[in-house]
Parts: sequence; C-alpha cells; structure tokens
Amino acid sequence: MALTPDEFHRHALAAADSEHRLPLSRMTGWEISPFEQNGLRVTPLKPPVAPEPPRHGEDPAECGICGDRDKGIWFNERWRLDRISGAGVPLILMLYPRDHYDLADLPDEMAAELGLLSTRIVRHMQAVPYVSRAHLYRFGDGAAHLHLWFFARPEGQAQLYGSWLLVWDDLLPEYPADLADADAALVADALVASSGGSRTPTV
Repeated sequence: MALTPDEFHRHALAAADSEHRLPLSRMTGWEISPFEQNGLRVTPLKPPVAPEPPRHGEDPAECGICGDRDKGIWFNERWRLDRISGAGVPLILMLYPRDHYDLADLPDEMAAELGLLSTRIVRHMQAVPYVSRAHLYRFGDGAAHLHLWFFARPEGQAQLYGSWLLVWDDLLPEYPADLADADAALVADALVASSGGSRTPTV
C-alpha cells in the first residue's frame, strides 16, 4: 500500500532543509539541463491538499475538450489530432478521443487503436525533414479528458535531448507558425494514408 498523503509529505520533508526546500535534482546536473545549478533553488515543499480539487472537465457537460471535438488536422470516428500553437520546438501535436474518456476509461478497442496511432504519429513526425525524434507524453492532472502530447525535437540540438525538452520548449522563442502548419499537414496526410480517417471531421 502506498504512503498516505501525510506520510508521503513527512517522508519528503526528512530530506529537506529548514525552509522545506529539497536538494536540487540530479537532472539539474545533466548537460542537457537548461539551468545552471549555481543560484538555482527548489520551491519549498507544501503540505498535501486532500481531497484534491477536481480537474477541468470532470463533468463531461462542462468539458471544453469535448466542445472542440471537430477541431483539428486529422480525424476518424473516435480520435482527432490537432497542432498546438505557440511552441518553441518545431512541432507539437495532441491526440484526443473525440468522446469523453480518460486513459483508464478507454474501451479495449480504443486502447489498441491508441497504440497504433501513437506509433504512426511518432513515425510520421520523425519523417519530417530536420526532426530527429518525436517524444510522447501523457499528463492527466489538469484535464479529465485524455490528451497525449507529441513533441518534435529539432535535428542537431543535442542540448534538447530527453526529459528536459518540455522545459526547453517553454524557454525557446515561438517557432514560425507557417512552417509548423506545413509540417503538421505532412503528418496529417501521412496519417490518412497509414490509418485512414480524413483531414476534416467525420460523423
């Protein structure tokens, strides 16, 4: 059984200083870290909040993602793919179920389809010129409606390797939108060819 919220907090505080600040993570010492360790401080650890506040869209009737079910660059009956604007990396795409599901709620047929779609999206993104890798992320603390992030890492940018890519994306200037739109269209067209669906919403 996992630690209770209070037990977890006490466990973490045992490693913290008198201001409840944990030591810098090992990741900040990696060559790919966007931050120098000198002068960097960890935010004080706060006590647990229980029960946790509801996520956006816990009630499907109030889910903004459900309201956007016909917005995107690729669609089939169950899924849609959209480009996220304002990115610093060459391309960020997001895959959503068109109906209201979280990852743990997906019917088995959709879960199997998710695996195929995710693999093909990564494959098609990595086929875009000057994209070396496409990384897949899933976070579920902000919204109850499943959304999977696909980040394209630009070729040759070794400092942007791995798990720090999300932070680098937030630091980089916005990538030219016309180029991102064109590359997103390449991925969407390739997905139509590999997986069916269409560039416009289906029923």
